[in-house]
Amino acid sequence: MALLIKNGRIITATDDFVADIHVQGETISAIGTGLEDSAAEVIDASGKYVFPGFIDPHVHIYLPFMGTWSKDTWETASKAALVGGTTTLIEMCCPSRAEQPLEAFELWRSKAEGLAAVDYSFHMAVTKFDDESEAQLREIVSRGIASFKIFLAYPGAFGIDDEELFRTLKLARELGVIVTAHCENATAVAQLQGELLAAGKTGPEFHEPSRPESVEAEGVHHLMTFAELTGAHVYVVHTSCDAAVQAAQAARYRGVNAWIETVIPYLVLDKTYAERPEFEGAKYVMSPPIRDLRNQPILWDAIRNRLISTVATDHAPFDFGDQKTMGADDFTKIPNGIPSVEDRINLLYTHGVVPGKIDLNTFVDAGSTQAAKLFGLYPRKGAIQIGSDADLVIYDPDYRGKISASTQQMDVDYSAFEGWEIQGRPSVVTVRGEVQARDGQFTGTIGRGQFLARQPTHF
Repeated sequence: MALLIKNGRIITATDDFVADIHVQGETISAIGTGLEDSAAEVIDASGKYVFPGFIDPHVHIYLPFMGTWSKDTWETASKAALVGGTTTLIEMCCPSRAEQPLEAFELWRSKAEGLAAVDYSFHMAVTKFDDESEAQLREIVSRGIASFKIFLAYPGAFGIDDEELFRTLKLARELGVIVTAHCENATAVAQLQGELLAAGKTGPEFHEPSRPESVEAEGVHHLMTFAELTGAHVYVVHTSCDAAVQAAQAARYRGVNAWIETVIPYLVLDKTYAERPEFEGAKYVMSPPIRDLRNQPILWDAIRNRLISTVATDHAPFDFGDQKTMGADDFTKIPNGIPSVEDRINLLYTHGVVPGKIDLNTFVDAGSTQAAKLFGLYPRKGAIQIGSDADLVIYDPDYRGKISASTQQMDVDYSAFEGWEIQGRPSVVTVRGEVQARDGQFTGTIGRGQFLARQPTHF
C-alpha cells in the first residue's frame, strides 16, 4: 500500500520546510504540497516534524565480552531502536583473536537474519592481522562491508599491536575502507588498573581514574600518527573528552582524513554517576569512561560546529543484577556498557535541541545523515529525497514522558536514565515504507530488516 504523509515540517541536515511526502513501495516517490492519493494510507503530520530515519553507527547486540554475553537479541534491539526513532543499525562484529574473521562475520550476520526489524550492516573488527586474516578481510569487503573496527585497548582479546595496526590501515587505504577505532593506550590502562587494585581501590568509582582523559587522547594521537603514515581514513568512536577531540582536530589540521563520533551518555551523564554508592555506579561503567562535567559543553559545541560528525550510542546491554555484579570486588571485571539505543534520539532532542545547544538541522546531521555519508549509505539512507528509502520518523515535539526500565523495549534490567523526563518522541516510524512503530510501541514485522551491502567510498 502507498503511504501519504501530509503537512509535516520536513527537517533534513540542510532543509526545513512544510510539505507532503508520498511513498510508493519502499521508496519516496514525491515531495510537495497538496499531494493526493485515494489509495494510500494517510498520516496527518500537522504540528509534527518529519525526519529521515535515524542511524546508530555504533551498537553491540551480539557481544561475548568479559566472560558473559550482551543481553539484547536483534529482535529486542530492533524494537528498542524503532520506538526511539532509529531505523538503521551498524553493529560492531567483534571476534576474539582466536576466531577467523570470515567465520565471525557469518556468525554475526546469522544473529540478525530473520530477527532484525531495522535495516542493518556491520563494521568488521580486525583483532589480528596476518596473511590468512588479510585474505578473509578482502572477502568480507567484497560481501558488502565497507568499514573496519580496531581496538587500541583490551590486549589479548580484541586489541592489536602496532604492526597489525599499520598493516590494517594500509589494507583499508588500498580497499577504500574507513577504519573505526577505539582509542586508548592499553599499556597505560593496565598499569593504572594494577596500581589501583593493589591499593585496595576496587569499586566502580575507580574505573574512570584507571582510564583518564590523557590515556584516551594519547590513543587518538597514536591512531592519527599511523593514519598519517598510511593515508587511511579513520573514524574515532565514542570520543568522551576535550583532550581527545583536540588530538583528532590537530591531525585534521595536518591533513589526516579523520572523523569524530561521540555517544549520548557522554553528553548527558558525568563521572559522578559511576561514583554512586552501593555499587550503583557499576550501571555507568563504559570505556572510555563518562567524564568530568566540564567536557559536556565542549562536546555539545563540537556537535553544533559539526566538528563532531555523529552521535551514536555504543549500546552494550548487560544486566545489573547478575552481569555487572561480576565486578563486585574488582572494577576491571564489570562488563562495560550503558544501554541506550532506545533513548538516544529522545535524549539528543531533549537535552540538545530543546535548550538550544544544537539546531534541528544539526540534530538530523549528527543523528542520521553523517553516518549515512561516512559509511556508504547516502542517499539511500539519511535523506528525504525522491528515490531514497522511505525510512521516516514523524516526531511529536509536544509529547511529555519519562524513561523507565519498566516500559523499555531493551532486554536489560535497568535504565541508566530512570525517571528522566523527555520532551518529544516519535509518533510514527517507517522502514522502507512500512510503519514499524507508533507512539512508543513496536507495531511492525520482525525479520523485515535487510542487510545493507555497502561499497567502499574512502579512496
